[in-house]
Amino acid sequence: MPPALPAPLEPGTPLYRRLLLGLFLAGVATFAQLYAPQGLLPLVSSDLGVPSHRAALLVSAGTLGLALSVVPWSLAGDRWGRRPVMVASLVSASVLALVGVFMPSIELLMGMRLLEGMAHGGVAGLAVTLLAEEVAPRVVPVAAGTYVAGTTLGGLSGRLLAMPVGEWAGWRAGMLAVTAAGAACTVAFLFVTPPARRSTPVRLSLARLGRIIGGHLRTPGLVALYLQAALLMGGFVALYNYIGYTLLAPPFGWPPTAVGLVFLAYLAGTWSSPRAGRLAVRVGRLKVLTGSTALMAVGVVLTLVPSPFVLVPALVVATGAFFAAHSVASGWAGTAAPTGRAQSTSLYNLAYYAGSSLFGWLGGVFHEGVGWAGTVFMVAGLAAVALVVALVVLRGREDAGPPPPSAVAEGAAA
Repeated sequence: MPPALPAPLEPGTPLYRRLLLGLFLAGVATFAQLYAPQGLLPLVSSDLGVPSHRAALLVSAGTLGLALSVVPWSLAGDRWGRRPVMVASLVSASVLALVGVFMPSIELLMGMRLLEGMAHGGVAGLAVTLLAEEVAPRVVPVAAGTYVAGTTLGGLSGRLLAMPVGEWAGWRAGMLAVTAAGAACTVAFLFVTPPARRSTPVRLSLARLGRIIGGHLRTPGLVALYLQAALLMGGFVALYNYIGYTLLAPPFGWPPTAVGLVFLAYLAGTWSSPRAGRLAVRVGRLKVLTGSTALMAVGVVLTLVPSPFVLVPALVVATGAFFAAHSVASGWAGTAAPTGRAQSTSLYNLAYYAGSSLFGWLGGVFHEGVGWAGTVFMVAGLAAVALVVALVVLRGREDAGPPPPSAVAEGAAA
């Protein structure tokens, strides 16, 4: 018989606190660096003489790399343990981010961002799995919420830190500042996070993995949920990729630091996500998903009004609505699969970041051709397609159980 595993960690114990703090730091390090270029895109365009859609490839390359690597990192974590693989992810991502800052051309920088994104996939794919193994089951949702808070704060802090430094010393300095902060969080993670005590290495054959994934991709309800991830996240990232160009130009003419503060709208998502989950329990997931998607589309369209007193509140509404829809869809993707729920969550994450990469770039093509209105109508169109897919395919498919915390949390960062 295999040896008995140690008891799971309980709240209030030193190891529990260290684990939560370590994963909070991992979330900050990963998502601060992943999204650091987003607020700097107008400065990149000006310095390197590239159009908005080419500059936005710095964001798309990073998220594409993460999308491609989530499943391989998950398999590596199964084989060699969650914490060692997360350490490799954090250290390699920080090194690649540092090297990337000094790349002389946009093409080389995009290549380094792709590799950096692939390195970040280890934390995105393994953090909540580590939590679920190590802590008592009854406190997993609370513990996972701490990690999600780290991812949200990381994505926000990376954007807020990069912009004022970039305005003062150039966009490369802005990215370097975020890289330094990420490296500091990585070092802290190494010292704070305790060794895993309850994980047992397993090996999933590629043949079995292929059968599980193939089954998911032949299930209409699951495919519809993966499309929600790709379409809504793609539109959301496009919205924030190009809003800076609009606010820097007439009639707004904001300074770059003020533009960076727009990312505080992300806090609307921190507020809306847990409330959407509670509302879904009362009225049904489909109603919350479709209502949030429709509200996101309305908020996006209202950003066309050339007044900060309309545009900023509209952006807040669109942001809160996106995160509400995403929190419902991500949890649903985990429970709708009768088997292979971890693989279903991985496919949701893959679609989530692949959509971010594709539509985050495509929004710039519309921006170059039509201006901000082109980006807005593309994003609203994506939301409309997601709404139709949900109404047609997902109706009557709400009989799955409550979302597992791993499914909700692993897809919660943006």
